[in-house]
Amino acid sequence: MPSGSADQLDDLRADLLETGYTTERLAEVLGPLASAALHRDQVLPVRRALAATSAPVSALVRLLVLGEEVPVADVAAAVPRTGVAGLLDLGLAVTDVEGAAETAGALLRGTCDLRPYGDDQHDWWLASDLSELALGEPLPTDHVLGVGGASTTLASWTPRPRVARALDLGTGCGVQAVHLSTHADRVVATDLSERALGYARFTALLNGIDLDLRGGSLLEPVAGERFDLVVSNPPFVITPRSPDVPLYEYRDGGAPGDAIVAGLVRDLGSVLAAGGIAQLLGNWELREDETWTDHVGAWLEGTGLDAWVIQREDQDVAEYAETWARDGGHRPGSAGFEDLYAAWLDDFAARGIERVGFGVITLQQPTTERDPFRYLEDLRGPVEQPAGPAILAGLRARTWLAEHTEAELLGTPWSVAPDVTEERVGRPGQPDPMVIQLRQGGGLRRPVRLDTVGAGLVGASDGELTPAQIVRGIAVLTEQSADDLEAQVVPTLRTLVADGLLQ
Repeated sequence: MPSGSADQLDDLRADLLETGYTTERLAEVLGPLASAALHRDQVLPVRRALAATSAPVSALVRLLVLGEEVPVADVAAAVPRTGVAGLLDLGLAVTDVEGAAETAGALLRGTCDLRPYGDDQHDWWLASDLSELALGEPLPTDHVLGVGGASTTLASWTPRPRVARALDLGTGCGVQAVHLSTHADRVVATDLSERALGYARFTALLNGIDLDLRGGSLLEPVAGERFDLVVSNPPFVITPRSPDVPLYEYRDGGAPGDAIVAGLVRDLGSVLAAGGIAQLLGNWELREDETWTDHVGAWLEGTGLDAWVIQREDQDVAEYAETWARDGGHRPGSAGFEDLYAAWLDDFAARGIERVGFGVITLQQPTTERDPFRYLEDLRGPVEQPAGPAILAGLRARTWLAEHTEAELLGTPWSVAPDVTEERVGRPGQPDPMVIQLRQGGGLRRPVRLDTVGAGLVGASDGELTPAQIVRGIAVLTEQSADDLEAQVVPTLRTLVADGLLQ
């Protein structure tokens, strides 16, 4: 693992910026084709793009991402302050040549993956173990993962209010912690792996971020403390308990089935401050005729926490086995792949598991004495990125609904959100539509089907009239009971408010 003094890291940071080792500059150098290939861990398009440029940043990509041997002169040109000797001292590269920094023709080889990462407002660098594309072989079980699909998903879906104390539970190389540093006064990051903590420490120092790093399992390092925001990409992969199946520290928590995620859901309330939010990813396994809402809903019983769980996808057990047998670097047709595949299928069959779901779990510690709310829903389509603002807005709306009466809901003047459009579908020549549907343009991009009364309610929601007033008007026009119409529209009204179509 790399390490260095503050002065060394200041020099390296300045070199990386001046050389253009940033997400924006790399996208320019590689182009869209190779950039997309790099995210899929495909090397050939990246090598072709690098061969076509003389930009000094290409030497850093070859050394610190692709794991290639790179001439000393090329590297020296890319990091003039740090120098080749500095890279060797930091532990970012090695060489077989004594005095390589002064030896023409000497080659350097990167020891870890160090690549740019950022969001719309920040540029960072994340250090982790060399990836499978650089190693060219299955990963070791203590591998520290860099930026993966799960970590980017969690970063996108995390709500980001300004908070005093935040916790990154199972930090790995520190992806979520660097995000938290932008809106939390203090960030605590934990991991069972000392190797992961070493990388997270280097990542934090290189980016000038102050992290409180602690070793230990799950919530043990923070027992008795409270946080306003907890984020976790836990080791949620369901792996057979077999001596022939490797357990990777970054994805396997050492417990059978989905017990790790279930336990976290049950225990997170102990570290959440009043009004505190927890955001995590998870897998859940499902038996024949078992619904995912019943399975995950059972985890929530007795927690006292508000919960909003969104299932994003599910797989049959064969798809799931294929995904995770490949994940460690084993490929169909390679030695051991069929054995791993069979071990997963045998484990699922022995326990009666037919499908595995994946989703995003949002929990909240209520601030008032009330029944916690529960929203468990399936949402497969594309959503606006990042999704975190929509999650925070939806959480606030659901909290308002839980803390207000039906009369207050009907007595509040709502207005239609500016990104909402209405679709009407009908047969040619028919006076009335067969389908009336609202569609949300941003956020979670909800479609909501309405009946004619619901459509009339939404159409008149201008921020001045209340639903109660609108319904009374509809009752007069249709010669129906206002009380009956109110009872009819309340469920739709709650849905529209919860999802932000009415504000």
